[in-house]
Amino acid sequence: MKGGDKYYWTKHSLFKMRHYGLSAQRVKRIIRYPTRVEEAIVPNMIAVMQSAGVKNYSEIWAMYKLAKRTNTKYQIQNTRYSQIKVITAWRYPGKSPARNPIPREILDEIKNVIS
Repeated sequence: MKGGDKYYWTKHSLFKMRHYGLSAQRVKRIIRYPTRVEEAIVPNMIAVMQSAGVKNYSEIWAMYKLAKRTNTKYQIQNTRYSQIKVITAWRYPGKSPARNPIPREILDEIKNVIS
């Protein structure tokens, strides 16, 4: 799935989005405006969450990492992180416990990539 140059979707993320009935726009919105941001259980990855319902409380999570965009014609990498590689997305039934928050400087870098 081509999401422009800013997002890269893994096959796993596309499979999980289809499984849970999530659209690419919904996952992008979770990444841009998360309710909670945590360090993922996988090293160097970020997990973000938004609540999905009011009546039956559930959460929608996405896991991604910042990647360097590669120019395929010349195989040159940019020096800054400029692409978001979406690894997976899922629904969590209920309210999950809070874990490790992301440090402020990393959140600022992420906001620069997203905007």
